Amino acid sequence: MAEKGRKGKRSGQSNAKKVRVDMQKNRQARARQQNLTRELLSDDNNAEDAATNERVTSRNEMSRRRTVVGVESSGEQLLRVVDEQECFEGRVISFIGLNCMVLGPDGRQYECSVRGVLRSLTRDSRNVVVAGDRVLFRQEGDAHQGVIERVEPRHGLLSRGSHGREHILVANIDQVLVVASAADPEFKPQLVDRYLISAERHGIRPLICINKIDLINPAELLDAVRIYGRLGYPVVLTSNLDGRGTSQLRSYLQGRQTAVSGQSGVGKSSLLNAVDPELNLQTADVSDWTRKGTHTTRRARLVPLSFGGWVVDTPGIRQFELWGISREEVDGYFIEFRPFITYCRFPDCSHTHEEDCGVKLAVQQHLISQARYQSYLRLIEEDIFVWKNPARGTNQD
Repeated sequence: MAEKGRKGKRSGQSNAKKVRVDMQKNRQARARQQNLTRELLSDDNNAEDAATNERVTSRNEMSRRRTVVGVESSGEQLLRVVDEQECFEGRVISFIGLNCMVLGPDGRQYECSVRGVLRSLTRDSRNVVVAGDRVLFRQEGDAHQGVIERVEPRHGLLSRGSHGREHILVANIDQVLVVASAADPEFKPQLVDRYLISAERHGIRPLICINKIDLINPAELLDAVRIYGRLGYPVVLTSNLDGRGTSQLRSYLQGRQTAVSGQSGVGKSSLLNAVDPELNLQTADVSDWTRKGTHTTRRARLVPLSFGGWVVDTPGIRQFELWGISREEVDGYFIEFRPFITYCRFPDCSHTHEEDCGVKLAVQQHLISQARYQSYLRLIEEDIFVWKNPARGTNQD
């Protein structure tokens, strides 16, 4: 590997500090002592003496913590101090099982495992390493193998809530392509709105694509295109069958780092193949029985475009929980609400039942789309919000 790929100094060690972090619990349940119940049932004295409020375990709570030397970076992320002179810079292409494929500075791909201590530094996220991460890795063993020693600070995230934790789909992107379908499966504007909220929260540019327009009369989508277009969100109508819109979409993707996400079965992989035939991504049809998409893409993969730029083809989703956003904050991510919130009579106005509400008045005067307002009402009524409250830990409302 070229020497220029190595980091040139040991940065951050002067600001290093020791911290105690929780050990990540083993995902596999601890094996139960097989004859414990039988012994208690056959011995009345042992049954009376047995503790009823303690777990049978070989470790106490103190042994589930460890000391790690690290430095604070932007936000709350703790960076592990490593010898950067012995590491190479790389970017994670995909995560396969327990290993990652990392693109090295020499253009070669390395199969890397993840240093166990990094799992202890992961805070409120189920992802230690994700596609798009910039990492420091140490070459070990075979020429194309290594160990990831540190994950560099992330920006431009696309994430959602999953089982009470943050599921980061991809990192270090500058825009997200939200792919919906005109039909088969049906167009779901509320799902698009959730993506827009997530994009606004993370400061990445959203781009909306409505695919499969060959299945309907495109005029039926005029209202949706007009609503999002007036808000400044680019909307592209495409068809994998006849190629409509693919050249326009190509111009939006060129030279950018783009995450491609959307509902299962909307044709994300087929769309990318139409935009860049050299990708040759695997595709599948919508199920004839459920009329829902199948998960052709099993994991997020970072792939280069032949005309410049990168895309991350992410697995299809069927539910998109909003992470890090409470109900009280949702109105701020509906960008058309912002000019009218200041005219609400109450500072904590929910824009639902209150009198003298600036947002409701704007809806009545057609300054805010009725469809978007109804989408807002459905969002705050549904149980899809997962966020972290520093004082109380992780909460699901």
